[in-house]
Amino acid sequence: MITCLDIGGSGIKGAVARSAADLQMLGRLGTPLNDWEAFVAAVGEVVALSPAPAGSPVSIAITGVIDPVTGIIKCANIPCIDGRKLASELSERLGRPVLVANDADCFALAEAVVGAGRGHRIVFGAILGTGVGGGLVIEGRMIVGAGGIAGEWGHGPIAAMRVGDPPVDLPRLPCGCGQVGCLDTVGAARGIERLHRYFHGETLDSVAIIEAWERGDARAARTVAYYLELVAEPLALVVNVVGADIVPVGGGLSKATRLIARLDEEVRRRILRRTDAPLVVPGQLSIEPGLIGAATLGGLS
Repeated sequence: MITCLDIGGSGIKGAVARSAADLQMLGRLGTPLNDWEAFVAAVGEVVALSPAPAGSPVSIAITGVIDPVTGIIKCANIPCIDGRKLASELSERLGRPVLVANDADCFALAEAVVGAGRGHRIVFGAILGTGVGGGLVIEGRMIVGAGGIAGEWGHGPIAAMRVGDPPVDLPRLPCGCGQVGCLDTVGAARGIERLHRYFHGETLDSVAIIEAWERGDARAARTVAYYLELVAEPLALVVNVVGADIVPVGGGLSKATRLIARLDEEVRRRILRRTDAPLVVPGQLSIEPGLIGAATLGGLS
């Protein structure tokens, strides 16, 4: 039995897990963003609700990147934890062993063990939501790279500057990571909105754009065609590099099943391996994949 937390910039969710598929929810609190003591107190309040034995492990999926060597977390969304040795500091305060991992990595692990990637050897979990991210799981083991970075295909100056046929030019946009031209700037939900505004001068949210595309709207269809090209090319490269058997997609855009089906077609056209089987698929764990990943991180299956 493990106490699991999923911590983001808006909330701390808790559960007690008897297995990766057996979660009992413990409740939710807002995340204190700028006060370390308040953050520790909120985590402790959720953990105190758990029926798991005193001293048993706490496993946490969290926004941010944790260096596996130093244990230091880099987290822009929760400033009060940025630069701290989060696992060891929480462990000392809670009096329990604490495991901490990036939430996208936990999503990938959850999908690999009990979701769409179950039975596949190499699973690349792709996040298409507020941002573009991902995680890599090989033979059931989360891969954590140097500095805690692995699967982060949304960053680096890789976004195409020309798209479509005939080709049209795109600006290189500044990214929150400090670089310019990241896929995150055009591949996330805000990215599809930026594309639509750039090409059509119309401000719509991503849901409205996709709904218009599904109705046959010509402007939305142009936006989506450009979006698919921009995202499919780097994702196909990722698949070629890591040899992924399956790519479960999480994040808000994963709910647009027709969009993900089209992305799958575009990716499979571009990879070296020829397959008629779906490769890029919506994640199966639409409810609490972070908590399921945290439970799996803690050794449950």
